[in-house]
Amino acid sequence: MRVLIVEDEKKLADALVQIFNRNRIAADVSYNGTDGHDNALSGIYDVIVLDIMLPGMNGIEILSDIRGKGLTTPVILLTAKDDVADKVKGLDIGADDYLTKPFATEELLARIRALARRSTAELVCSSTVSFSDLSLEISTYTLSCGSSSVRLGLKEFSLMEMLIRNGERVLTKENLIVKIWGYDSDAEYNNVEVYISFLRKKLGYIRSCVSIKTLRGVGYSLEVK
Repeated sequence: MRVLIVEDEKKLADALVQIFNRNRIAADVSYNGTDGHDNALSGIYDVIVLDIMLPGMNGIEILSDIRGKGLTTPVILLTAKDDVADKVKGLDIGADDYLTKPFATEELLARIRALARRSTAELVCSSTVSFSDLSLEISTYTLSCGSSSVRLGLKEFSLMEMLIRNGERVLTKENLIVKIWGYDSDAEYNNVEVYISFLRKKLGYIRSCVSIKTLRGVGYSLEVK
């Protein structure tokens, strides 16, 4: 799961990134509305945490525009204590939830999980994901085939999770880089290729009948041998 935080209070935003990372949620930050708007429109995020009071574009303007362009990514608004009108307006134009500052981070995480249960993205609801004879345990990063298993590193886990969730559908290298390394990352195609190589070796180690298929010049998908 990848979350976009659009928040101009740098200390708060950076603290949220650390909290999300500890809960196995990747997070990117935009410190102003203009960048937040552009990043939100990329469509790579599973949830957007959006402050209302922002330099550049405010949160209401961002929300109105992305909903007008058909983006359905769940949005949690962060509002000041007495901004009842903004809360109502935000919900009316497409916000999925809101939190009033100051808030408990545990509540924010709970609300993200609640959105996940209602969304097709399956953000954090499943304890395992499976494809053919493969099973990936979300909480332990363990990839299993029958009685054989192996622990994955963070990037390996993120990549394998995307492959399993998409099965035989081809994922482009561009999409993998953006989802796993982040929108502003300088990661290149060879970064993806290296981790694909690692995963292929681990699939061989656990003797899975699943392999990672390369569509030359495009990307990767899973296939059953």
